[in-house]
Amino acid sequence: MNLDRFKQELIKREKIAFELPNGELVPAHFHVTEVGNVTKHFIDCGGTMRLEQRVNFQLWEANDYDHRLHPEKLLSIIELSEKRLGLTNQEIEVEYQGATIGKYGIELKGDHFLLKSLTTDCLAKDKCGIPTDENQVNNATSTSNNTCTPGSGCC
Repeated sequence: MNLDRFKQELIKREKIAFELPNGELVPAHFHVTEVGNVTKHFIDCGGTMRLEQRVNFQLWEANDYDHRLHPEKLLSIIELSEKRLGLTNQEIEVEYQGATIGKYGIELKGDHFLLKSLTTDCLAKDKCGIPTDENQVNNATSTSNNTCTPGSGCC
């Protein structure tokens, strides 16, 4: 979900709730401790330079059971971040502490926001000879020309 869509959905709500991928709700006394502009500048395994930008929310919970973050307060934090950090309508990434810091995408699920697990992927499959569909997977197992070899530039 991008920032503009999140703000539109936030305006409609009287309370904010986030659901983890396992179905549990983030405790209602969470805080958004950071709103950030995260830039990732990298080279993929095929040698292509890439630049990704995301809006980042960090959710945090403590033993402060008396306070709740209300939608209008989060909107004011986002608006301040837009002005000071120059946030644009990027996709949102949410950080939340589990066994380690987890990063999640976000989408709407009924009356709350669902934190979706993110996955890694090879961004240069065409250069690595990685099959892109089931048919190619079957062919790759029977032919040797779809495999990586030393010096081929494959990841």
